[in-house]
Amino acid sequence: MVIPESEIERRYANVREAMARDGLDAVVVSGNEYTGFEGAVTYMSGFVIVHRYAYVLLPLEGDPSIVFPREATYVGEHGTTWIEEQVFVDTPGAWLADRLRGGRVGVYGLDYVMTVRDYRALADAAEILPWDEQFDHARAVKSELELDSVRDSVRINTEGFWVFVEHFEPGKAEREILAPCEGYFVEQGCGRLTMDMVLTGPEGGALPEFKIAGDYRIQATDMVLPSLEVAGPGGHWVEVSRAICPGEPSDDTKRMLDAYLEYYDAAHGALRDGATAHDVHRAVSKGFHERGFKLGHVTGHSIGMTMIEWPKIGEGDETELKAGMVFSMHPHAISQDGRACLYMQDTWLVTPDGGEPLAGLEMRIFDGTERRP
Repeated sequence: MVIPESEIERRYANVREAMARDGLDAVVVSGNEYTGFEGAVTYMSGFVIVHRYAYVLLPLEGDPSIVFPREATYVGEHGTTWIEEQVFVDTPGAWLADRLRGGRVGVYGLDYVMTVRDYRALADAAEILPWDEQFDHARAVKSELELDSVRDSVRINTEGFWVFVEHFEPGKAEREILAPCEGYFVEQGCGRLTMDMVLTGPEGGALPEFKIAGDYRIQATDMVLPSLEVAGPGGHWVEVSRAICPGEPSDDTKRMLDAYLEYYDAAHGALRDGATAHDVHRAVSKGFHERGFKLGHVTGHSIGMTMIEWPKIGEGDETELKAGMVFSMHPHAISQDGRACLYMQDTWLVTPDGGEPLAGLEMRIFDGTERRP
């Protein structure tokens, strides 16, 4: 996907505006091959990490640089980045330290992504500040170009759910059902950018722990929750999925579904320009709490070229939502005894009038006999 100069300038301008507000001389954006953590580098440079890691250095003034460990010299298509200065060194942190000595530097990925050796070299030379939340807020509002990429990812993910349904059958192993989805995602250009898991359980109620699809064979009375998360060719992550139960859902599951229907209705009004993340959380979680369920996973979060971005939809987050933000919403409802859950995913667009669910997939529990409309 070719990114026009106007889009690159928009991204850098938004980040630099946040840098100036926070009194930073530069930002270092970290990315590595751990699924879901590559996208910040792609967002800032156009380069897709194939193996190992990379950093993008954006100064408050002047041209950006992209820095790789020397062992990654021939890993990835380095000509895909629009950044002219490409650096390959034994210790990227030492190179960054020489450039940034004495400065005040925000680091995206300081806690989870930047390698220890690079941090040690850089921390001795400059004042380092964690800058994940600030960077994510600067890129939270998507351009029309980005929204086209988001919608394409939603199309792929939604079709992947229908592929899962078509191959779903009691007696099949989890991996047998999920494998055709993965094949379809790769065919559509997702490459390695898929994070697909399942939750399963007996007697119409799924257990609340996510797991990699394995050799367990689905029973006719099981509940299956495929967690389907992909990024299409444009690199924007989305999450779309529904529960499947070939038999009768448990009483707890039915009550959770009632809460899900209330959440889905509330999100249409709550995810609007000017609302706060806290207000949205209160609105969409109300039905779950009133029924006595726990929420074991974040209610929702901004999503983009990194799988999980700020702001989170959660208690006490007063971030004001703006039109053009995109959120993954997936209340993880868990029974009080911790033995049953319901987890269904949607990708929503914030508009001036309210939330728009991009998949258009009916909010219900499927039984596995359905076919795409």
